[in-house]
Amino acid sequence: MGTNNVNKTGSGTRINKYLASCGVCSRRDADKLIEAGAVTINGKIAGFGDVITGKVRVCVNGKAVVPADKKVVLAYYKPVGITCTEKDAHAEKIVTNEIKYPVRVTYAGRLDRESEGLLIMTNDGDLIHAMMQGAAQHEKEYVVKVNKEISDDFLNRMSLGVFLPELGKTTRECEVSRIGKYTFRIVLTQGLNRQIRRMCKELGYRVETLKRVRVLNIELEKLHPGQYREISGEELTKLYAICGM
Repeated sequence: MGTNNVNKTGSGTRINKYLASCGVCSRRDADKLIEAGAVTINGKIAGFGDVITGKVRVCVNGKAVVPADKKVVLAYYKPVGITCTEKDAHAEKIVTNEIKYPVRVTYAGRLDRESEGLLIMTNDGDLIHAMMQGAAQHEKEYVVKVNKEISDDFLNRMSLGVFLPELGKTTRECEVSRIGKYTFRIVLTQGLNRQIRRMCKELGYRVETLKRVRVLNIELEKLHPGQYREISGEELTKLYAICGM
């Protein structure tokens, strides 16, 4: 195949969006793969501005990728110790390698390695893109255990927003409620890096365990670590509707 189906301008599909549509990763992670030189189009290293207008052979790390014939959306219980990444030489276990599903899927929103709970896994790049839009303020719910007794002041300050000096940002107001002596529930509408851990640290607490139990309308339910379930029917329809799709 020639390269006449790739250009830098005009109509077509940008290479990062094409990779997302194939369920390889999010557009953001696709940009990282392109920057690393891991993506080729018809045997040539892809550039950020490449636009695909016809039939081409696209590979990531030498493996061909093709658009997904069927859209798949899964609820997956990520265990502690699994890393949300497409490629990391230092990661012992990568989530896309750990989930045993016949169709390749990737994550829509990360959980850090020390955290566990619900990940939405899919090969629908448009859904991933919609879910990753911070301005949409999509809800994510967590159950968190800390190292000392929770005070009313802690709950109040968490809910009003905490300034995170490492990021230079103040978190959005959020819902926080006590579950037990050391455990609380929190609903976020943003996804700053290690946000809950950083918030707790600023208030003098250390996170012992952190579990995500809900993303938008999808709940972890009775899944155990390493298990997944297919999302379908009314639950799937509602998820797409919330994401404006």
